[in-house]
Amino acid sequence: MLNHFLDISQLRKYICQSKDTKKNTNYQLNFVSLQIIIVKFVLMSEIFRILPYLKPYIVTIFLGLLFNVLYVLSQFFSLTLIAPFVGILFGMIEPVIQNPGLSLNINQLLDWFYYYVTLTQQSFGTFNALLFVSGLFVVFSCLSNLSRYLGLYFLAPMRNGVSKDLRNELFQKILFLPLAFFSEQRRGDLIARMTGDVIEVDYTITRALESIVKDFITVVLFLTALFMISGKLMLVVLIILPPTAYIVSIIGKTLKRNTGRLQAKLGLMVSLIEESISGLRMIKSYNVFNLMNSKFSTVNEDYTRFYNRILRRAGLSSPITELLVVFAGIIIIWMGGDLVLSQQLSAEIFILFIVLFFRLLPPAKSFVGKLLVVQQGRAAIQRIFAILDTLNQVVECKNSLKLSSFEKNITYKNVSFAYPSAPDTLVLNQVSFSLQKGKTLAIVGPSGGGKSTLVDLLPRFQDDYSGEILIDDVSIKDVSLADLRSKIGVVSQYSTLFNDTIFNNIAFGMLNVSLENVEEAAKIANAHEFITALKDGYYSRLSDRGLNLSGGQRQRLNIARAVLRNPDILILDEATSALDTESEHLVQEALKALLKDRTALVIAHRLSTIQHADEIMVIDNGVIVEQGTHQELVNVGGLYKRLVDLQTFI
Repeated sequence: MLNHFLDISQLRKYICQSKDTKKNTNYQLNFVSLQIIIVKFVLMSEIFRILPYLKPYIVTIFLGLLFNVLYVLSQFFSLTLIAPFVGILFGMIEPVIQNPGLSLNINQLLDWFYYYVTLTQQSFGTFNALLFVSGLFVVFSCLSNLSRYLGLYFLAPMRNGVSKDLRNELFQKILFLPLAFFSEQRRGDLIARMTGDVIEVDYTITRALESIVKDFITVVLFLTALFMISGKLMLVVLIILPPTAYIVSIIGKTLKRNTGRLQAKLGLMVSLIEESISGLRMIKSYNVFNLMNSKFSTVNEDYTRFYNRILRRAGLSSPITELLVVFAGIIIIWMGGDLVLSQQLSAEIFILFIVLFFRLLPPAKSFVGKLLVVQQGRAAIQRIFAILDTLNQVVECKNSLKLSSFEKNITYKNVSFAYPSAPDTLVLNQVSFSLQKGKTLAIVGPSGGGKSTLVDLLPRFQDDYSGEILIDDVSIKDVSLADLRSKIGVVSQYSTLFNDTIFNNIAFGMLNVSLENVEEAAKIANAHEFITALKDGYYSRLSDRGLNLSGGQRQRLNIARAVLRNPDILILDEATSALDTESEHLVQEALKALLKDRTALVIAHRLSTIQHADEIMVIDNGVIVEQGTHQELVNVGGLYKRLVDLQTFI
């Protein structure tokens, strides 16, 4: 599984290439290659990937397993009391007048117990001896149930903690992965991995492992006891183990394969739900209920079919195993009866063997079932670590430089970029330009020409490019990410608002912000008037994505957020393209106030909004084809002039 993600050629791209580390690159690559080889050998099984997440809970795991062992032992001792109880009841116990001492041999252990039963019987009578044995049975039963509860009590933090840690790590990974990663992923599938797959890991791995340990100890202890009682009868028990193990392995492989498909279908189903809710207005307006229902029903049917297949395969192991056990039980009763009749085995010991054998079946079946469950969980682990193992293209160098201030210019030098999904198609090709501090650069051109990609490189939303991007003659790859992004504010065509108050949306990411500061930013953004008209003013809560506001209102809140942040550099990515004329006018007024005395890169769809920019750059197919002021480009009569004429005509 790791071969796909831990690719040395892929890792080569992300080694920090600062001046001080270039000479050590070969050494770093060789060292990393060695690490990867070791990791591949150590982590051959997906289950081992979970083990590091158990480390913080090692104390509670130890206590939980300790009480599970006590549970098994107390249960075992309570069952062994059946032999002396039956022996006393039917008068089959021969008096033991000499203490044989404790031993791991079950026959000597029973003799040691019979010694005290004999003392009790001689001193207080047979009835009281039965009461003594019954009392011990009650004590061991109480101890067994108490130990079982304490085992569950101490393992609960591990069960939920591993799930919590996985969710935290997945969420953190998603926040730090580059934007290119999400262009190739379904949002619903990512949500399914963070929810359904993590729950599957919790159920199938952490809980199953706890049960496996307990059942394994039970099976080993009971098998050992059975072997001590009668080696001949034990051979019959051993006969059923190889075919059972073979059946489990075959079913397990099928379950793992089908579970992976099941989780993928779940991700697709969540994606359809998320897309349908997001596009509900479009679905209603185009009256495509039947189409969406059909798509969802098809995916839901596939999910159900795979789930039925998994349940049927998982359920197949139990009846087959039980059938083998029935045959083994019949043979044991036949052989054991012969041993009792030939006086090679006492009746009470044979009864104890039968009780232990049939009491062995539930933990043995549980052990087999949990092994199958673990096979199901392996597919979920693969899907989770497919995200966690994804290498982040945006790597911050050690000893990164501080960008205390922005003083001179932004420079792009021979910058080329291609998306990982299409490495042979250049989105940007040898782009070079310089923007002086305090100036506004407008970037225009046909759709798909590389405008948004060009500005995304500056805050390092995308990072795998050739060439250099400099701020004040310092490469942005040598600068702290936090410092770099603190100098940049972004207002895109898509208003990004959260299900929170207006105050918190404007003050997003900033601490110790006063209401006066937020109000001042809102006034500059032409948002104060409509905010105060709301019932709770600045403390009004927005709905999901702010859909209880108009498009213009949402965009003005985004601008207010940028105003409050007060960045040195602004990126405006078609900030007015989705607005009506009146809203556009209000937003344009807000943008003028925002752009005052700031360095800005403005991507514009409506060319009338950028005519007063200090410079206009025209990009087509990833190449700068024209550059100059509005009037200069109009006079040239090239692509910009055609775009202006087209919009004027429209």
